[in-house]
Amino acid sequence: MNDYKEIERSIITKYRKTIWSRFVKAVQDYELIKENDKIMVCISGGKDSFLLAKCIQELQRHGRFPFDAEFVVMNPGYNEINQKMIDENAKRLNIDVKVFKSDIFDVVTTVDKSPCYLCARMRRGYLYSKAKELGCNKIALGHHFDDVIETTLLSMLYGSEIKTMPPKLHSTNFEGLELIRPMYLVKEEDVISWAKSHNLTFLNCACRFTKESVTDESRSKRKEIKNLIKELKKTNPNVDMNIFTSMSNINLNCALGYKKGDKKYTFLDEYDSINGEE
Repeated sequence: MNDYKEIERSIITKYRKTIWSRFVKAVQDYELIKENDKIMVCISGGKDSFLLAKCIQELQRHGRFPFDAEFVVMNPGYNEINQKMIDENAKRLNIDVKVFKSDIFDVVTTVDKSPCYLCARMRRGYLYSKAKELGCNKIALGHHFDDVIETTLLSMLYGSEIKTMPPKLHSTNFEGLELIRPMYLVKEEDVISWAKSHNLTFLNCACRFTKESVTDESRSKRKEIKNLIKELKKTNPNVDMNIFTSMSNINLNCALGYKKGDKKYTFLDEYDSINGEE
């Protein structure tokens, strides 16, 4: 087994350009971590959240200012094998995790429709409550670049709206808590490469529904979008970056309408006051 120091070193050497630099850029550009923050880093057991934890550790050691971090694993009802894998990976990667249990899987099994949606909402509630208990002001999740662009297309093609997954978000139900996504600019292919280079095996999906072959519509649609992007990249290698950049380059003069808060606007509102051609 590789020594954890070698795994850590690879993040700032072999993967400096593809992982570390993009991680740091997201933290700086979106002002995700500030001096004296106390961050609860959520580890689900997958590759993304474990890499997030290692990057956070590296930033603590060599960053420009001090901040605290708590590395937390929520067990929603994993079987012993899956929980053991998480524990062993945490030990191998030298991450001191705090594990707490919830009854999410037991509750979700009683629901007939959209179990993944309910599971996600319950997870978020438990995590926010735990962050408050630990005295944290921020919660870090492992969503990466591919999650962002897939969410963007899902919203357009199946939600009939243009919106994306933001790099940070204030909690509406837990005052003073903020959700951050430091892996925002890191591509999934590079996370996979990092894991494979060290023969690391993480949980893919430990959900009971997956094991019982019960699918959720949102899960299958996300896979469909992932495959669509893969196909589009065959003729346009930059299509993923173009999707991402488009969300920071919205031309409201050419939009039929938009929403801000609870208020809706249409292009007709300012149509007569705008001069010029497209």
